[in-house]
Amino acid sequence: MKYSGIGGQAVIEGIMMKNRDDYAVAVRRPDGEIEVRKDRYVSMTEKVKFCSLPFIRGVFSFVDSMILGMKTLTFSASFFEDDEEEQEPGRVEQFLDRVFGEKLEKVLMGAVMALSVVLAVVIFMIVPLLLANVLRRYIGSETVMALLEGLIRIAIFIGYIGLVSRMEEIRRTFMYHGAEHKCINCIEHGMELTVENVRKSSKQHKRCGTSFLIFVMLISILLFMVIRTDTLWLRIVSRIVLVPVIAGISYEILRLAGRSDSGLINLVSRPGLWMQNLTTKEPDDSMIQVAIAAVEAVFDWRAYLEENFPEAERKGKEA
Repeated sequence: MKYSGIGGQAVIEGIMMKNRDDYAVAVRRPDGEIEVRKDRYVSMTEKVKFCSLPFIRGVFSFVDSMILGMKTLTFSASFFEDDEEEQEPGRVEQFLDRVFGEKLEKVLMGAVMALSVVLAVVIFMIVPLLLANVLRRYIGSETVMALLEGLIRIAIFIGYIGLVSRMEEIRRTFMYHGAEHKCINCIEHGMELTVENVRKSSKQHKRCGTSFLIFVMLISILLFMVIRTDTLWLRIVSRIVLVPVIAGISYEILRLAGRSDSGLINLVSRPGLWMQNLTTKEPDDSMIQVAIAAVEAVFDWRAYLEENFPEAERKGKEA
């Protein structure tokens, strides 16, 4: 494997691929055609030097991914809105439109992102702590308590993924997620970007957001084994305050994993790869075609292969 620098995410019936400041969204429209939109997004880690510092850049990279993710999801959803006649906006919509005007969409996007972060912290940080705290009277070891809290956190995550994956729309999104990974793996393992080569590539990738979340959960266990407080409210505060720290450490591990193929890194990455069996599914050929269209809009994979993989090596891999 050789690092390419490209990454992406699944959207509604499509794929977003990003290469440096360029990104492209490819969506399979209801009429069967592939719509591709290319644009630029300059991350906060490039705009502000402070945001690019190690262990700090992880937090801002996460915010960047949320902003870009919301934009690309909104774009992909626009192809599948109901064709019914627009109804007269309600009083609340009229009020918001008067107050914010053209900025309304950005305000709503920011509100959704803020609410998402709050809910994530409550569900995956506070709730596991409260559930584990029920057994505190029976467990005298703080180390065991931190481990129990972490296991509950992982169980909630697995349960959540298992529940939402029953929805047809989410299942298809997971298939597109698999197509995204398979395209990147195809390129980074020296194979030409064709449907056939992508199909036989792995749907697991070490730079996946799922792996990042697993790192967050594992790092939180280790951190809360060391950081101990006497009262419940202080433990709640510590879970909230240390979220950026945990995210920063997890990002650095994920970043290293994406650039290294050493045995130790592969071992550390294994739990995240296992979890990707839940968040990625095998795509069909039409989904792979969408993923390839997104890649080719922002990445010259032919030049990449010429530079990183000699012709003889490529033929050997594809044989």
